[in-house]
Amino acid sequence: MFDWKDIAAQTPIPGFVGKVMHSDSMTFALWEISAGALLPEHDHVHEQVVHMLDGAFELTVDGRTETLSRGQVAAIPSNARHSGRALTDCRILDAFSPVREDYRHGLTSNVIGGVAKT
Repeated sequence: MFDWKDIAAQTPIPGFVGKVMHSDSMTFALWEISAGALLPEHDHVHEQVVHMLDGAFELTVDGRTETLSRGQVAAIPSNARHSGRALTDCRILDAFSPVREDYRHGLTSNVIGGVAKT
């Protein structure tokens, strides 16, 4: 059991404030995203499920753009190129499988796309 309020928030890229927790086989990231914030195009081996809690977010996956709003869910396949833009202030819960080992050491601009740089 855990409580999001007990997890420290981090800001890996402008406009994205996130909290992360891990289970044995998954990683969860809770995001507060400012309107206009951009998620750069990237890919990672992890399958990702995006659950829109609040707001509107434009998500592009493999060149196809959709607008997600409150209550909608999108699945991003492993290794799919994706990017996004917050159309309004948003709250998003991402689930990743397998575990994002690169997120265990903190959310930074170096790992937000799935590639840890040392």
